[in-house]
Amino acid sequence: MGQIDTIASAGASPADTSAWGEPLIAVEGLTKSYGAFKALENMQFDLRPGEVHVLFGENGAGKSTLIRILFGVQGFDSGSYRLFGEEITHLTPGEARARGISVVFQEFSLIPEMTVEENLFLGHETMRGGRLDKRAMRARARAVLDRLGFDLEPTAKVGQLRRAHQQMVEIAKALVQDCRVLVLDEPTASLTDHEAERLFDLVEQLRGEGLGIVYVSHRMAEIERLADRITVLRDGHYIDTVDGGGTDHQKLVELMTGRSFETFFPEIAHTPGPTVLRFEAVTLASGLARDIDLEIRAGEVLGLAGLAGCGKSEVIRAAFGLETLADGHISHHGQALSRLSPTTALRQGICYFPSDRSTEGLAMGQSLGVNATKAALDEARFSRRGWRLIGRAGRSFTQEAVDRLRIRTPGLKARASQLSGGNKQKLMVARGMSRDFDVFLFDEPTVGVDVQAKLEIYGFIKALTEAGKAVVVCSSELAEVLHLSHRLVVMRDGRIVGELEAEAASEDAVLSLFFHDPGAGTAAAPSDPILQEKRA
Repeated sequence: MGQIDTIASAGASPADTSAWGEPLIAVEGLTKSYGAFKALENMQFDLRPGEVHVLFGENGAGKSTLIRILFGVQGFDSGSYRLFGEEITHLTPGEARARGISVVFQEFSLIPEMTVEENLFLGHETMRGGRLDKRAMRARARAVLDRLGFDLEPTAKVGQLRRAHQQMVEIAKALVQDCRVLVLDEPTASLTDHEAERLFDLVEQLRGEGLGIVYVSHRMAEIERLADRITVLRDGHYIDTVDGGGTDHQKLVELMTGRSFETFFPEIAHTPGPTVLRFEAVTLASGLARDIDLEIRAGEVLGLAGLAGCGKSEVIRAAFGLETLADGHISHHGQALSRLSPTTALRQGICYFPSDRSTEGLAMGQSLGVNATKAALDEARFSRRGWRLIGRAGRSFTQEAVDRLRIRTPGLKARASQLSGGNKQKLMVARGMSRDFDVFLFDEPTVGVDVQAKLEIYGFIKALTEAGKAVVVCSSELAEVLHLSHRLVVMRDGRIVGELEAEAASEDAVLSLFFHDPGAGTAAAPSDPILQEKRA
């Protein structure tokens, strides 16, 4: 990290960006087109040492295109790009990395079968006498991991790590070589609150060492905490660059969407019907949820809330056959579900949307049609004699889903991997339209998506509920479960600790249950800044 140390020794305050002189990156009038479609037009952006510069905009606004240009993944048509004072006309990712730009993309670039240290040095291995110097690489890997405060074993296989730990490997990989510019694309999408807090500390540490950090996020609490400046994009156009300390949530949303601030959460009619899905004394074999009694009714939204690791996700996974029951049972319309698997759950009319769209939700290399009909493999209109066919019916259904959910795509034959994060999420949601489900289980339905995509997903939830479907929303976003739910169940340490009707489900009431047993007195105010922001 010699370059970092050199910059840091200059002694200028990270907040005083003018003291650093020439920008690390300066973009003027940048334009990038794909045929008639302009992904970027007249883009303006600069990054100075010792600052966190947030890129803010809806999915499809041009943020990813700009990052790919900065990192040499693709070129640009016109305009100028200066990197460390040098005019850039052609750049490859290898050259960008050698010059000191590292990117942590939202979709990881790790090799699961390789160890942590092998991934860290992939493509720039340390050699000695014509052979890999494994001892030197392991020592360097351990030094970087220790410096970052990541509790990872260099010899661990990446494929066996939790997604949050894989993200730590990606960050360490970005910093194992000398780095002057670090790009973080939605870095907290898969992290718990505690892990996110550690990441924020790391970002502040690196800023203090003089790195220029480009940070992409939709989460207001993160932006308010970290941003020195914020550049807003909309539909491929540069809108404005504003000071991070003097711009509120409302102003940013207005800049991003081009419309006045509006209520995010729809009013969902509450017409509760019979119990469709019931948990009775359910304990999971994993031990992550115990003694769960729960009723899921037609015509209402049931919210599941709790801190990360409380067991809420595991509960709805159990209803889809992804968690094994040690005790108790789950019944659907009064009939006990035995030997439950995803296949039988789908046939019973239960649809589940996982929190991790990349690894569990979508087949990234497959087309929109394949992904949209994934939950209806046994439906006669989409298959014949066990063979899957995306014929006229499949194309018609996929077009209907694209239109209804406003999925931005180059075409119906496009692969899921070609879509932005919010459009991937909407594509996953589209499978809920592929057959006659009566139970919809959403696990973190808007993770890593922009405001407009959130509104469209909320609209889908509203339509399902008002059509008499039973809907469960499991979310770490307190505002989301508070505003969408007709009933709210709070979990802690694998158990249900409270159930609130919508009228009684205030922020204070829910946070109290997060941290305190009912009737045990007043809960201490949470120290977590993310929760404090949610309370506000």
